This record gives sequence, structure tokens and C-alpha cells, in this order.
Amino acid sequence: PICCVFCLPEQTDTDVQRFVLHRAEHCFVIMNIYPYSNGHLMVTPYRHVSNITELEPAELHEIMDYVQKSAFVLRQAFNPQGINIGINIGEAAGAGIREHLHVHLVPRWNGDHSFMAVMAETNVIPEHLRSTYGRLKPLFNNLQR
Repeated sequence: PICCVFCLPEQTDTDVQRFVLHRAEHCFVIMNIYPYSNGHLMVTPYRHVSNITELEPAELHEIMDYVQKSAFVLRQAFNPQGINIGINIGEAAGAGIREHLHVHLVPRWNGDHSFMAVMAETNVIPEHLRSTYGRLKPLFNNLQR
């Protein structure tokens, strides 16, 4: 049974609708549907855990491997000037979905978050999520395992 937005069913028939870019053995890569910038991705374990200390070594290693691979894909697709990579553990740390651990990768460009994001609590996303998915999915399909 699905217990949260990060708990995926075993079948893959809803992956496109859920913006799942890649499934590995212990984790998957998914787009953030409320992105801070184009290409905002998350690497998430399949197992429903809330803290990095709960991960098994194989899960932790694969997650970090896919953080690295995702950063490579983001550079290919968007050529960002930087990438924020982070994990928010717990409500006090800013975790929006604190029950299921996920690692954020947010491509960044100089001046990308102007007064709009700060003053109006608005994100300026110049590309539709489906277009971003279409740009990223083939790059993940071509990754070496």
C-alpha cells in the first residue's frame, strides 16, 4: 500500500505521471513537482525512513551514487552555475515531508532567485514540468549502472 508521496508502487505504469526519472535497486530519482528551479530533483530510498541514520549501508551508498549521477545529468541538461544538494531531517530543519527521507538537488544560476522568491513567496519556473521531464528522462535512461 502507498503510505506517502515517496512510497512508490512496484509497478512502473504511473512513473511518468509521478515524474519518476529513474529506478535503481534501493532508491529512485524523482522530480520535485513544486520546484525551486528548473530541474529540481530528489533522490529517495524506497524504504520509508525519516532519518539518514536509519539507512542500511547499501541504501546510503546507492543514494549517494545517484546524487552524483543526478548532478552529472543536471549539468548535461541545464549547465547550471551551481547545484544545491541537501537533506532536511525533521520539521525544525525545514523538511516538508519529514516522514520519508529525500535528498534535494537544486540547479542554481547567479541571480536566479531574485526579490520575487523572497518577497512574494513565488518561484519563477520558465519551463513546464513535462518539458523538463522530457529533457531529463533520456539522460537518465543512458546512465551506466
